[in-house]
Amino acid sequence: QLVESGGGHVQSGGHLTLSCVYSGLPSYSYQIGWFRQAPEKEREAVGCISRNTGYTSYSDSVAGRFTISRDDDKNTVYLQLANLKPEDTAVYYCATDNGRFTRYCSDKTYLYDYWGQGTQVTVSS
Repeated sequence: QLVESGGGHVQSGGHLTLSCVYSGLPSYSYQIGWFRQAPEKEREAVGCISRNTGYTSYSDSVAGRFTISRDDDKNTVYLQLANLKPEDTAVYYCATDNGRFTRYCSDKTYLYDYWGQGTQVTVSS
């Protein structure tokens, strides 16, 4: 199970921290990905992290503004959003898989098997 929280409504230039609490995952589900979906748009990758190695990867649109981190003791992965823009408005999802990756992570939605319910982020100008 994956549960996101921390979404909200902020002004342009603001910041938020989203949390993804995971439970009951197979021990080999190492990659946690963050995705977002804006109205009438396809779901797109934001970034990902390997729980095994700490490897992270980000999409070009958020690199340098968003940061993914993890707290293994709390079974939580965080997505820190900074310098937010109106185009960042979307529902943000975290996801994991059935162990396809042990050291790295992917930005492909079809390589993820379990998804959270999402949390809404709205950025106004």
